[in-house]
Amino acid sequence: MNARTVFIAEDEPLARDVLRDFIYAHAGLRLVGEAADGASALAQIDRIRPDIVFMDIQMPEMTGLDVLRRLTVVPDIVFTTAYDQYAVTAFELNAVDYLLKPFTRARFDAAVARLLETPGSSVPAPDVIGGALTLAVDRVPSRIERILVRDRGRIFPLSVNEIAYLKADAKYTAIAARGHTFLVRIGISELEAQLDPGRFIRIHRSALVNLDFVDSMRADDQSQLEITMRDGAVLTASREASKVLREMAI
Repeated sequence: MNARTVFIAEDEPLARDVLRDFIYAHAGLRLVGEAADGASALAQIDRIRPDIVFMDIQMPEMTGLDVLRRLTVVPDIVFTTAYDQYAVTAFELNAVDYLLKPFTRARFDAAVARLLETPGSSVPAPDVIGGALTLAVDRVPSRIERILVRDRGRIFPLSVNEIAYLKADAKYTAIAARGHTFLVRIGISELEAQLDPGRFIRIHRSALVNLDFVDSMRADDQSQLEITMRDGAVLTASREASKVLREMAI
C-alpha cells in the first residue's frame, strides 16, 4: 500500500514540529508540503493536491475554515486547534477528525488509523459549507480562562489568573505558575491571542508577562526595561515593548 501524501497548514512553528515528527514516524504517511498562513496553504494545497491536510483553524491572513471554503479540491481534513468550541463545526464540514492541542502521539495515531480507512472525504455542498463556516466564526472564543497542563503524570486545569509569565522553549511554551514551570505543546503566539492584552504583555518575541505578577521595572544601560517578577525572575523587554510599558505608566 502506497503512503498517503500529507500537507501541514499551521502557523505555529512548535505545532508544525510536532506534526512533522509524528508524520515522519508513520510509515503510512508522506509529508509533501507545509504552510504557515492560510493564503499560502490555499495556493499550495490546490497545486499539490495532497491526500490529507492537518490544518489549524486559526491562522494569519485566512482561517483554516476559509481555506476549506475556497479549495477547488478538498482532501481529507483533520483540523487541529487548542479550542474545543470548533469540534461540532469541524464534523459539520466533513472533517475526518479533530485534534485538540496539545494532543498525544496515541491520539495522532488514532486519527491516522481513521484516515487510512477512509477512501476520501466527500465535499459538502457550497451552501452547507457557507452556513457552517458562518456558525464557526460566531463561535470564536474571545478569551480562555484555564489551560490543561501536565505535571508528574497528572493533568490538571491551570487558571490563567495563576500564570506569572510564559516563555517559548524549543518545542514547547514554558508557563511559570504556582512556583513551578509547566511545559505545553501550544505556541506562545496562539496562547497570546486568547489572553487578556490588558494583563498579558508581549515583552519580546519569546516572552509574555502577566502585569499582576510584576514586582518592578527599571531601565538598563541600553534603556530597555528589566522586569523583576515576584518570584525573582528578571526578564528584559525589547525596545519596542519598553516604550509601550513606559507609555502605560501614569
